[in-house]
Amino acid sequence: MKKVLSIILAAVMALSVVTIFAACSKDSNTTTDSDLAYVQDKGTMVIGMTLFAPMDYYADEDEKELVGFEVEFGKAVCEKLGVEAQFQVISWEAKESELKAKNIDCIWNGLTITPERQETMSISNPYMANKQVLITKAENVDLYKTAGSLEGKSVVAEKESAGEEVAMSDDYFAGCNYTAVDSMAKAIMEVKSGTADAAVIDYVTGIGSLGEGTDYEDVAVVESASFADEKYGIAFRKDSDITAKVNEIIDELIKDGTLQKIAAKYKLEEQLIVK
Repeated sequence: MKKVLSIILAAVMALSVVTIFAACSKDSNTTTDSDLAYVQDKGTMVIGMTLFAPMDYYADEDEKELVGFEVEFGKAVCEKLGVEAQFQVISWEAKESELKAKNIDCIWNGLTITPERQETMSISNPYMANKQVLITKAENVDLYKTAGSLEGKSVVAEKESAGEEVAMSDDYFAGCNYTAVDSMAKAIMEVKSGTADAAVIDYVTGIGSLGEGTDYEDVAVVESASFADEKYGIAFRKDSDITAKVNEIIDELIKDGTLQKIAAKYKLEEQLIVK
């Protein structure tokens, strides 16, 4: 009899554990199935980015005021989502790991849309056109106008960027000595300081960072050398339901002219995709 009671008790306890586990699993799913609910519940959207003008940069030397096209764009979208935009500087190389680990909620920083990235992340509709360009000291522009002219020369680009892919694969850079750096801002500084002969950067970065009135008046784009036409998108976690909502909000910001005004402020209106 005692043996029978022991068996029944063990069965009841096992059933209780299964029931509790199932309930916990159900509760867990209800809090994680919706990425949108997760962000709205905590009241913030953590935006992973790197610093580069005219997208995300500090307006002052004390690094207190963050400005830029994507800063204002992000704030406008978050306002409509009912959450606060929180900007977090990340390593571009680790961006997908940061996103998956929920250290950030999106990558919003001149992210080039590629089929490979669409396989691992949920990416918004494109909002800006871009391309990769070659930059060098203004006095050397004529030296690097043709493919192969960088043979034996030092070239830099941001690690894990579209610029790096160009520098490592395009015949224009045959024979060059390529080195990865940790940001586009660093790539530009390398050229200015003379520690690199040239760099491959985003065209929109050149708009905001180079030429008259900037700290890099002596650095210029090699106009005859442009590569890899591309489009920017905002990356969220795979299968995230935030993406569709953000697409709706972007359409609203285009229809009421808000996004165009922000782009014009940073001389990016011609790059903006409004269709």
